[in-house]
Amino acid sequence: MTQLAGADALTALDPVFAQLAVGAGHNLWGLTHLTMREKAFICLTADLCHPHLDVPLAMHVQMALGNGVDAESIRELYRHLAPYVGYPILVTAFQRLTELGLPAAQDTDPIKPVPLAGPLIRAVHDLEEVDPGLAAFTEDQLAQRWARPHLSIRERAIACLTVDVIYQTLGPSLRLHAELARSAGATDETFRDLIRGLAEFGLCRAWAAADALLPQQCSG
Repeated sequence: MTQLAGADALTALDPVFAQLAVGAGHNLWGLTHLTMREKAFICLTADLCHPHLDVPLAMHVQMALGNGVDAESIRELYRHLAPYVGYPILVTAFQRLTELGLPAAQDTDPIKPVPLAGPLIRAVHDLEEVDPGLAAFTEDQLAQRWARPHLSIRERAIACLTVDVIYQTLGPSLRLHAELARSAGATDETFRDLIRGLAEFGLCRAWAAADALLPQQCSG
């Protein structure tokens, strides 16, 4: 069983809460249809959404590094999420990474936007019917990040689905990111594990997301 980083610190705060928190953590880290990197990215993304940039972020960075996630992938996750959770919170988050001793960025190359295709460009075209200016900004933001190195399409989509669940953007945004995840190999079981893991960060939100994303079980 994975040893959860920071468990001793939680016990010092409140031993009963620590037992509850460790049990919730083992629920996420024990899921079988998500990779260890994806589980780490879910936690790090949830920290930005709430935001939890103090002890929880430190615990999750330690957990990510301990499970083989390299520092540049953590940085790339944060770069990817900037337009989804808001650029200002990422300024503070990168400051926290420096305070936590994460190595300096290795990737310093200029951004090279890549023309969109498939579900991403269809989403932009749909948005043009609502507001062309917003569609243009969205296209620019998407073109700068979805083809970058360090994270796979599936990892980027799962991070965005984490934002959708926590922010409860359960309409077009959720459908777009689910389609992208499926195109990169995600299945219904992947989505089930994702939502089960995200229950730790808000049971009511996970419940609503399950109703929006998962196929209904037939009985009888």
